[in-house]
This record gives sequence, structure tokens and C-alpha cells, in this order.
Amino acid sequence: MVSTHSAYGVLAQAVTSAGDPSQLLPAREQMAFTLGFHIILVPFGVALTTLMLIANYRGLRHGDQQAMLLALRWSKMAAVLFAVGAVTGTVLSFELGLLWPGLMGKYGAAFGFPFAIEGIFFFLEAIFVSIYIYGWQRLPPWVHFWTGVPVVVSGLGGTASVVAANSWMNQPDGITVRAGRIVDVSPGRVFFNGAFWLEALHMFVAAYIVAGFVVAGVYAVGMLRGRRNHYHRLGFLIGFLVAGVAVPIQYIVGDTIARQVYDREPAKFAALEMLPKTATHVPETLLGVMLDGRPRYGLSIPSTASLLAGFRPSTRIKGLDAIAPTVRPDDSTVTVVHLAFDVMVGTASVLLLLVLWFAFLWWRRREVPSNRWFLRCAAVSGLLAVVCLESGWVTTEVGRQPWTVVGLLLTRDAVTTVGNLWLLFSAALVIYVAVASGALLVARTLTRQWQQEGDESVSVPYGPNPPLPDRESVTGGRP
Repeated sequence: MVSTHSAYGVLAQAVTSAGDPSQLLPAREQMAFTLGFHIILVPFGVALTTLMLIANYRGLRHGDQQAMLLALRWSKMAAVLFAVGAVTGTVLSFELGLLWPGLMGKYGAAFGFPFAIEGIFFFLEAIFVSIYIYGWQRLPPWVHFWTGVPVVVSGLGGTASVVAANSWMNQPDGITVRAGRIVDVSPGRVFFNGAFWLEALHMFVAAYIVAGFVVAGVYAVGMLRGRRNHYHRLGFLIGFLVAGVAVPIQYIVGDTIARQVYDREPAKFAALEMLPKTATHVPETLLGVMLDGRPRYGLSIPSTASLLAGFRPSTRIKGLDAIAPTVRPDDSTVTVVHLAFDVMVGTASVLLLLVLWFAFLWWRRREVPSNRWFLRCAAVSGLLAVVCLESGWVTTEVGRQPWTVVGLLLTRDAVTTVGNLWLLFSAALVIYVAVASGALLVARTLTRQWQQEGDESVSVPYGPNPPLPDRESVTGGRP
């Protein structure tokens, strides 16, 4: 599950304006923190389970016991992260009602529908995660494998449901509004709004990039420490190949989304390009900041933004001057959106170069690369992928400011106006620190246990544990 509110908006402004409620800043701070934490878990619910099934399939099809060991261990780690995600996702659900009553009160009839669908997928995922883990050595091998497929499908479905809510906030559709209230809802148009398909695909591919590189990075560290057995090579290869396939796909999807933003969200696109005035032959500005309504300290590549937006240098791009002053993003917001976009594209480009490096080394030797510099870069690729994911969500969420629902509801009108939200934020911090500490402790305990067990001493007919004794051996033949 991922949250959908304009959480990262706090990064876009150092102080609230005089007309904003005093609760706005702490509400945005809290939503930014909790969403930023939770979204890191999403790729593992979506994609780590896919890696698990790939290893499981290889183990069954090729009799590879090390692949089965990977599948078992990844399933246990996926269960831990699923539990953490359940806690953090629940907190986020409560925050929507506590922090943003203006959103839920006015548009909950539409906004809440995708979340209802997400709840169904969440319970399905929980059920089949339990069945899959319990089924080791208790179910026939291929039956057990197929119980893992609904885990992947429900993870994708749940993520798509919440992305539907987020994309609806960017391009609201499927509602009839009278006197500021919803009087009619078309659930299909709410869910499958104009931004849904590309945003969902973008998130899915990002999940496989993050999970793949994080998993590959773990085994790259092991290989750097001299553990270059089949177990580590296979763990690295499964993760890296999945991420490596996803990266070029993401470039195509991201480029298509950028043009959709150009067509349908001109304010966000102007912030991405840090463009103060409507113009043609707009340059692509790398880095830099917006000061006094003008871009400063950036590197400009002539006409590139226009060329990328409309395939010709003469493409006209609406600038910030085309946005009404009352809803025009301020300089700090523009700076955050622009820099986050640069970081997202920059880190994705570095990961693409790493994939090309891998392809070159594989082409030369047809084996997992042993080049230490490559393995060092692969070891940090997971962290780089997480940075790319976070910066992408900053781009999406801050880019919508000052709107919560574009064209319908301003963020300052969505926030609660009662209570001391700093106390609520402090409580959320305590909860998340406790949950993160517990998850790290469990993960560390598991990895130490696996290191003690070793990777090569596996001799079983199906799973990585000895088969359970049959009933007669336990009871001595007694009924």
C-alpha cells in the first residue's frame, strides 16, 4: 500500500504563508515523513515476491536446491516487510481522516473508492503470504508454487488501487459536483482516470527496479567478501536481471508521462522545467534554483525542453506566468520539484549505465561479473534506486501544489484546523522508529541465522528444510 496525499509539499516551502492555517505545516511534515517511510516498503510487497517465485520456479524446473533456499529466505523477508508495511499503511489511512478532513469530507465518496478496492487486495495478499510460507514442505511442490502467484497479483492490485487514488487527485474524473459537494460518482472513471494507466505502470516498473537492485546489492556485498558460490551468484543474477530489464522500460514510460504532464498539467511541467514565462525553444535546465521568479545557477541546454515535449524546438511551453497568481507555485516549490526531477532522472541514468556495464561484461565472459569495481557499484545500486524512487514521488506530490485535488481543492482548505498536530507528529515518529527498529532487528537475526546455516549444505527433495515426518512415525502407528 502507498499513501496518496500531497505529503511531500512540506519540502517545497520553508514557512507557511500568512493566510494558511497553523496546522498546515505540521500536517504536511507528518504526511511527508510517513509517506516517505512507507513507500520504501512498497517495492518489496510488489516485486520481492516475484523474485521469490522466479527462484522457486528455477528450483523446481532445474532441481536447483540453492534456488529453493533463496526462495524460502526471500519469502521470510517478504513476510517481515509485509508486516511492517501493514503497520505503516494503517497509520497513513488514519492520517487521511485526521489531518485532511477537507479532502475526505468533500471528496471521500470518490477518493475512498480505490482504497476500498485496495483493502480487498490487502487481505488477499495477507492470506496467500501466510499460505505460501506455511506451505513449505506441507504442500506438493507445484501446488505450493502456485499459491505464491496470488501474492504477486494482489500486491500489484493493491498498489494499482492506491495509485488510482493518487492519479485521480492529479486528474480528477468521474464525479459530478454541485455547490462544492459530490452528487454523483462513476467508480470506473474515478479508478481508471486519465492519469491512471501511466502512473500505475510507472510505479510497477519502479518497484521492480528498487527490489531488484536492493537484492542484487546484498549479494554483491557477499561476493566482494569472497562468497562467490552458486548461491550468491544466483541471488545476484536474479535481482540484477529483473532490475536491468526494468530500467530501459522505465525510461520509455517516464518519457511518455512527461509528455502527458506537458499536455494536461501545465503548472507541474512549468515547475519541472523551472520556466517563468511561456515560450518556445525552451532550454532544458539542469540543477539550479528559482530565485525572485527567475532560474539561477543552472546549466541550460538550448531548445531541449521544447524538443522533448513536442519533438520540435519550436514547441510552445506554458510558463508559470500562465498560472493564476492565487494558485501559482512559489519559488521554493518550483525549486524542489525541479531538483527532485533532476535527481530522479540523474539516478535513473546512472543505473542505466550500470546495466549497460553489466551487459558488456556478460557479453565478454558469459558469467556473473567478478570485476570488483562493478561489484562495488552494484552494492550501492539499491540505495541509488531508493533515492530515485523517493525523488520521483517528491516530483509527483510537490508538483501538484498548491492543490490537493487539482482544480477542485487547495491543500490549505483540506487540512484540519483543530488540535496540536506537532504532538500527533511526535507520536507518529515514535511508532515508526519502533517499527523500523523491530524490523531491522528481525532482519539482522534472520541473516545471522542464515550465515550460520550456510548456503551449500542443503540436501532435501523439495524445500530447504527436511521433510516433516509422516503421521505413523510420530504416533508409532497409533491412531
